Amino acid sequence: MARKKAAPDFEQSLTDLQQLVERLESGELSLEDSLACFEQGIRLTRECQASLSQAEQKVRILLERDGELQDAPFEPPA
Repeated sequence: MARKKAAPDFEQSLTDLQQLVERLESGELSLEDSLACFEQGIRLTRECQASLSQAEQKVRILLERDGELQDAPFEPPA
């Protein structure tokens, strides 16, 4: 049976992103290292945005049930 890749932890991704920004702002990285950090930062930003979008969708599902809070299954986009 195939395993699904575990979703990255939002808080950890955000912490990693903050550390990358601090490294970039230090001005002590070479151009190649700066580009590698930037690329990783873009990936982390997209992961965080996806996590937030999924959370927002789940909240919408919960709130749009005849005005009552009802839990409903949520399948994130593939």
